[in-house]
Amino acid sequence: MAALNVPVLGASVPRRGSRAGRILGFAVLKIGGWSFAGTIPDVAKAVIIVAPHTSNWDFVVGAAGMFALDLDLRFLGKHTLFNGPLAPVMRALGGIPVDRAHPGGGVVDEMVELFHTEEQLLLALAPEGTRGDVDRWRTGFHRIASAAGVPIVPVALDYGRRMIRFGRPHTPTEDVAGDLARLQDYYAGATGRRRSVH
Repeated sequence: MAALNVPVLGASVPRRGSRAGRILGFAVLKIGGWSFAGTIPDVAKAVIIVAPHTSNWDFVVGAAGMFALDLDLRFLGKHTLFNGPLAPVMRALGGIPVDRAHPGGGVVDEMVELFHTEEQLLLALAPEGTRGDVDRWRTGFHRIASAAGVPIVPVALDYGRRMIRFGRPHTPTEDVAGDLARLQDYYAGATGRRRSVH
């Protein structure tokens, strides 16, 4: 465990409580040569933005990190994944179905309401919104965090260094463009599986 530089979780951070999950998560990360950097803020609620998002393998690495740390995370997933045989797995992992045919569609309001009703909630999102190249991030994560009154925690999946890196929590302000610029700076030099963040 020490070789992975595992950050210590504070008392407020929601946990899954799965010893088997931790063993599996550590095994996957160790096989892939991954480690952690940074600290996880001791908060019960936060929007976690994970980037760069360039491959389906990001989900595997992210899930392994979640299990290894025993973090209880929720994430948004394509609604069709919750209709077939993968549905129980997706829900067990913390997935929340979203119909991408109706972008916006009240998702922000639903997530804000979820933050207001849950005592603990870590919501992980990909700010790019897609695995393809994008000119700019989507702002839904910022709207959710701002309306819910929770911090934004940047997490980089850096394939170049094989590192899952946690950044300092950021309190959203009314200057959305400024917030996005400051958050994007954190990912400078982080290498995605298929491209780099500049």
